[in-house]
Amino acid sequence: MSNVIELQGISKIYKTGYEDIIALKDIDLTIRNGEFVAIMGASGSGKSTLMHILGLLDKPSSGKYILDHKDVSRLSASNQAVIRNQQIGFVFQQFNLLPRTSVLNNVLLPTIYGKTRDNLARATQIIEEVGLSDRIKHKSNQLSGGQIQRVAIARALIMEPAVILADEPTGNLDSKRSQEIMELFRKINKKGKTIILITHEESVAHYADRIIRLRDGEIILPEELSA
Repeated sequence: MSNVIELQGISKIYKTGYEDIIALKDIDLTIRNGEFVAIMGASGSGKSTLMHILGLLDKPSSGKYILDHKDVSRLSASNQAVIRNQQIGFVFQQFNLLPRTSVLNNVLLPTIYGKTRDNLARATQIIEEVGLSDRIKHKSNQLSGGQIQRVAIARALIMEPAVILADEPTGNLDSKRSQEIMELFRKINKKGKTIILITHEESVAHYADRIIRLRDGEIILPEELSA
């Protein structure tokens, strides 16, 4: 199986007026196509910085980020924006939906910047797959927290990305809704999507195939989990 992501010697240094802050130190990491990986670490461990680099929201100070056999770490901001739109789907803790916009139109938002064929049909199909067909015309401010996160997941899938990057996707949900959302991620992963999950919750991380733990900007204790 080919690798979808390879980080080679990735470091990130933030320069301040007083001293340099080393957020990541020579990270080497391979994530295989179709893998489900959880990234964990305490505050200040570097997991947020790593997430931003994986999502092309920040650039490393050194090293290479290979995505689908291409070094994307040094591309221009506009070229990185295209890759973010077409190859990476984002799911955030805060949902980031338009509150007075329907479920359907929220899911269709990414297609404004990168059109795909049959956008409406595909959006309708994905909304059905996440279990919200009966809410397709509802505005997001008329939905529960779990339903809103399902809309966010559907939106992340609309461009058929290679990678789903989920940042604390259960952070605002109760335990029952969290379990439902993680089961949905597992279902999506079994269909072949690569999922990278950022979380501080052990129970959530154990839905993944592998846990990558960070401490002081370095990877420690990689874990292979049973399916």
